Amino acid sequence: MGEASATANKNEYFLLIRRFHGVCVALSAAMCLLWSAASAQELMPRAYWPTPNGTNVFVVAYGRSVGDIVTDPSLPVTGVDSKIDNLSFTYQRTFSLFERTAKVQFTVPYSRGDTEGIVDNMLLRRHTSGLVDTRIRFVLNLQGAPSMDKAAFGELLKNPRTIIGASLLIQAPTGQYESDRLINNGTNRWSVKPAIGMIVPVHPTWLFEAELGVWLFGDNNDFLGQTREQKPVLSTEFHLIKQIRPGLWASLDANFYVGGQTNIGDTTQANLLRNSRVGVTFVMPIKHRHAFRTSYSTGAVTTTGGDFEMFSLSYFYAW
Repeated sequence: MGEASATANKNEYFLLIRRFHGVCVALSAAMCLLWSAASAQELMPRAYWPTPNGTNVFVVAYGRSVGDIVTDPSLPVTGVDSKIDNLSFTYQRTFSLFERTAKVQFTVPYSRGDTEGIVDNMLLRRHTSGLVDTRIRFVLNLQGAPSMDKAAFGELLKNPRTIIGASLLIQAPTGQYESDRLINNGTNRWSVKPAIGMIVPVHPTWLFEAELGVWLFGDNNDFLGQTREQKPVLSTEFHLIKQIRPGLWASLDANFYVGGQTNIGDTTQANLLRNSRVGVTFVMPIKHRHAFRTSYSTGAVTTTGGDFEMFSLSYFYAW
């Protein structure tokens, strides 16, 4: 009788361990989907708008994401709730390349957040804090904005014209990542997003901007002892921008992105992204070299991930 009881207790112990591991895997997948969705869901109005040659910009941005990130439907998790705060520092420099306006941008983000999920009536919480993957973005104007001084830029503000540009965003695996931890801020892989964008004046004070890009992901060779692969994500953005006065503007923002299904080991996950987000952005200048930007976005259509709200506040200093 004692031996049978000991065996039963042992089996119950191993069942509990398996359940706990399943919860961890579910939450780890949720965090990866969060970063994949966050990368694809960006809403960046005036990303292709030029500035005078030699302009430097420093940006401090705070953002908060709150909501339910849906995990892999094949996992026994009923929902994941996340509250994540982000702080990023960005430096941007405008220069001349082939007599065209070009910009390079470096961003170092930091994230702190809490994620929880329920599996088999068991609640598990995880807290993360640390550096997120560094980003480098390069933009080259192809048409409509040759390298210009302040006088030429002032003329462009008065008489906007169609602008076409190309960009390349590189995300380096510099974020905090520990192989013995299931949830990390870093992705432990390289990612790149080539894109092409266009700004079209529809009225002297109204601009329409669109971008078409694709996220390409390297492999994470240390995902829970397995290799995690992700298919490309096709991403589009649309912005209707109202210029109120020089430096003061607002925009209505929307995007749509599809793809991103993952393989973990030999298993294909049922996590195809087919989502859309909408939002608003408002920029207000303070004196000559300073400005504040605030934005809000929320999920409009969500199949997997992306069903969360984002608030952000940024401070700009230009010289």
